[in-house]
Amino acid sequence: MALNVKRAEVWAVTIEDRAGGAADKLEPLARAGANFEFVFTRRTPENPGKGLLVAYPVKGAKAVRAAQEVGFAKPIDMFSVRIEGSDKPGVTAAVARALAQAGLSFRGMSATGVGKKFISFVALDSEADALRAVAVLKKLR
Repeated sequence: MALNVKRAEVWAVTIEDRAGGAADKLEPLARAGANFEFVFTRRTPENPGKGLLVAYPVKGAKAVRAAQEVGFAKPIDMFSVRIEGSDKPGVTAAVARALAQAGLSFRGMSATGVGKKFISFVALDSEADALRAVAVLKKLR
């Protein structure tokens, strides 16, 4: 199971928990030419009326400027890893098990299969954990 594994610098922003809250933050980036591979949103029960929006990648001068203008930033407390490979039954379970055997607890995981490929993002608690996860997952067979 050959995997393409790398660190992913996600960007995040707080959004209003209302219809249009996410669109208000995404549209300026779309106008600036941003092309996202991954977008994740969720309510933040610990902060009623707000939500979290995470996007990857944010690259190019225009997209970066637009992201900063609407409040996006690289979070100082979220360390992400991007995993890509052939979509096979059990691949996500194998990733989760490999991280567990390495003693790595992740704060979030998303995975999707499209055609014959899968892409997963794992959020970890520290830069050291993210780097360890990359090393562990590159060895996964």
